[in-house]
Amino acid sequence: MAAQETDEHKYVYDFSEGNKDLKDLLGGKGANLAEMTNLGLPVPPGFTITTEACQAYLATGREPDGLAGQIEAHLQALEREMGKRLGDPGDPLLVSVRSGAKFSMPGMMETVLNVGLNDQSVVGLAAQAGQNDRFAWDSYRRLIQMFGKTVCEVPGEEFEHALDEIKSAKGTHNDLDLDADDLRGLVDAYKKIFAKHTGRDFPQQPREQLDLAIRAVFESWNAERAVLYRRQERIPADLGTAVNVVTMVFGNLGPDSGTGVAFTRDPGSGAQGIYGDYLANAQGEDVVAGIRNTVPLQELERLDKSSYDELLSIMARLEEHYRDLCDIEFTIERGKLWMLQTRVGKRTAAAAFVIAGQLVDEGLIDEDEALHRVNGAQLAQLMFPRFQLDHEFEAVATGIGASPGAASGKVVFTSARAVELAAEGESVILVRRETNPDDLNGMIAAKGILTSRGGKTSHAAVVARGMGKTCVSGADEIDVNVPAKRFTVAGQTVDEGDVVSIDGTTGKVYLGEVPVMPSEVVQYFEGSLDDEHVDNPLVRAVHRIMTHADGKRRLAVRTNADTGADAARARRFGAEGIGLCRTEHMFLGDRRELVERLILARAEGERDEALAALLPMQRADFEEIFREMDGLPVTVRLIDPPLHEFLPPLEQLAVNVAVAQERGEDVAKEEALLAAVRRMHEENPMLGLRGVRLGLVIPGLFAMQVRAIAEAAVAVVRAGGKACPEIMVPLVGAVQELETVRAEAEKIIAEVVGDSGVEVLIGTMIEVPRAALTAGQIAEAAEFFSFGTNDLTQMGWGFSRDDVEGAFFWRYLELGIFGISPFESIDRDGVGRLVRIAAEEGRAARPGLKLGVCGEHGGDPDSVHFFHEVGLDYVSCSPFRVPVARLEAGRAAVQTDGSDSR
Repeated sequence: MAAQETDEHKYVYDFSEGNKDLKDLLGGKGANLAEMTNLGLPVPPGFTITTEACQAYLATGREPDGLAGQIEAHLQALEREMGKRLGDPGDPLLVSVRSGAKFSMPGMMETVLNVGLNDQSVVGLAAQAGQNDRFAWDSYRRLIQMFGKTVCEVPGEEFEHALDEIKSAKGTHNDLDLDADDLRGLVDAYKKIFAKHTGRDFPQQPREQLDLAIRAVFESWNAERAVLYRRQERIPADLGTAVNVVTMVFGNLGPDSGTGVAFTRDPGSGAQGIYGDYLANAQGEDVVAGIRNTVPLQELERLDKSSYDELLSIMARLEEHYRDLCDIEFTIERGKLWMLQTRVGKRTAAAAFVIAGQLVDEGLIDEDEALHRVNGAQLAQLMFPRFQLDHEFEAVATGIGASPGAASGKVVFTSARAVELAAEGESVILVRRETNPDDLNGMIAAKGILTSRGGKTSHAAVVARGMGKTCVSGADEIDVNVPAKRFTVAGQTVDEGDVVSIDGTTGKVYLGEVPVMPSEVVQYFEGSLDDEHVDNPLVRAVHRIMTHADGKRRLAVRTNADTGADAARARRFGAEGIGLCRTEHMFLGDRRELVERLILARAEGERDEALAALLPMQRADFEEIFREMDGLPVTVRLIDPPLHEFLPPLEQLAVNVAVAQERGEDVAKEEALLAAVRRMHEENPMLGLRGVRLGLVIPGLFAMQVRAIAEAAVAVVRAGGKACPEIMVPLVGAVQELETVRAEAEKIIAEVVGDSGVEVLIGTMIEVPRAALTAGQIAEAAEFFSFGTNDLTQMGWGFSRDDVEGAFFWRYLELGIFGISPFESIDRDGVGRLVRIAAEEGRAARPGLKLGVCGEHGGDPDSVHFFHEVGLDYVSCSPFRVPVARLEAGRAAVQTDGSDSR
């Protein structure tokens, strides 16, 4: 069967004309129906209207020229093949009209079954089925119900109420107990509902039914649920959906008929076997809707062994052909098996790894392809603990899932209390309106962090992800009252010490303790599994794929770590060095006062005294980190704090002074401090006196740090260890800034290192757009670049990352301006172009220039692929994301152009 040849654009393809590689044009469903047809499998005849037709319709609001004629030509060919006409009163051809986009979007778009039935053809259908009136009227009521809801937006619950009323009058809960007369009455009720909501009778012309159903499928591409699903799955909005017109086969003809779904392997665990559901005397939507209980697929062997054996044979053939887990829909019509759909099946993260390994063992794919079949997002899911929701738990609030995982604990409202309770062995959840750097100790002590403000790139979110802590941010339904040590939500009050549970994946907040299951994958990476779990199929599969990824990847993977403990954990996770050691994190807590004195010092003696006190503390910090890394490179960023993080809040300080003055207290010291803070106050600290600017303005600050780094490295080497320090100068915008710092640093290093053999590299962080655009000049003074993509994104877009996400990013995502936050995944066209320019011009000036990235993007799967393409040497990310980066770096090395792992 083929359409008449014309010069017009081809919008309609017979199943025999397509194949599985035409997903862009025919959608996944149409391409796979064509593939099964070409394999000689029992597929009901039909044709596919292309995604291009949908795109044209959505762009203009009308069908493209030539589409109606091509549909008519293919419909006539289908009628000739079947020996029936659409809606013929005596022996009607009926068709289904089903959506089918390139990427599977289950349940998101529309389907209409039994198109072609009307008041006359329903009688012919009954005769065709051996005077089976019940079957015919059951099919007719289904058409009116689906057509009304899908095409004409009639409220679906009205049809459900009418069905319930008839079943109630019959004294049954099962629609199979309704006879032909009951269903005839239901059709009349449905028609009245249809007329009430549409102002017209149910259409009796079969071709009108078909045309309206096709348009409804086109329009369902932009239905709210489809749009939301595409955003979640990062499916492009301009693809459109194909429409499949398929000859109806009937699973509701009696007990020898039925419908079902099957998987060639367990999509939950990956285990091999027979998985699926079957429902006798039913049409496909009955299985999905759950209106009747299905039976396990194995039960079909007893009901219809011939069809069961044929189905298993086809499943095996399809899995071998597609070389993957297949998801299959089928119908049995009076003992005849028909294949209605197959696709590469969706699976859990665990199943993805297990199945990939199985397929390698079976010789269906090689290890490169197995690596392609999994992704970093799936690995991250496997690493986080999860709630064991065996019982019903109702969320009292939902925020932003900022850092995945599951955590339960006692509510605390201050970092000090978190540290105190954690030291007593308690699990705690730190609850704040928003966190700041002073909360770090409490965040470390807590099992999870919950904030009522902020987004995915807020302080709480970024730090929590870095530590592998569960975090829910921006839960604005929660009213946090820190002084009263309580929060209120949904009319309930939660006091300090009460237990809550937070889900950092879904953003849900629960009252009370929800049981948590630990991650065996994290235990594997940390080497803490007992013998019983080492042979776990999932752990074996993860080990196998990670080993292959490590063997294939070109990118090295480092970690962002500021303490020895973080460094040690990152090494267990496979880190090959530290790409970012933030020294400003070392100045919090007890040392904050010294830094405050240093910044506010007016006299040289005060400054020297503060620096002298800080030097041994810094040296001890670096020694610990160098020992843990034992010869692996450690990139230490010189101090880069926005000043407001280390100075007392101006407003609060002013209030305290005013109150003390009112009381007649001696406030000379406080007044001096207030004057100093006012002198240093900045309206926009993120663009103020920080980074290299601070080092140039405060004499001795960078010199103290350089000396501490060099002395620590020498101490480790003389104790028999190895140290490979790299000093990174932050926020450089002009080569002259770097040259000034470098000249001073080299003198100190030469003095300290002597004949110890320690080599210290000096480089810079590329985080200012001007630095990226003058990278050729800066490379003359830098031995390495590390891209700070957080600030590069902030300055490139003109966004304050502390403010904008909660303020308007949601709207940008809703409007499609962003597909994803540029702070979450790198903006390839803008910020990415700056990275590419800097990499190319930097290496042109200094061919051996080492290139890395240490922003949040270093652990983002899609961004890792970009950094591989640009030619960086390494990515650096939080310890918990190191395995994800390792996996994605391996995938980037083996991925073929144009491939898609979705």
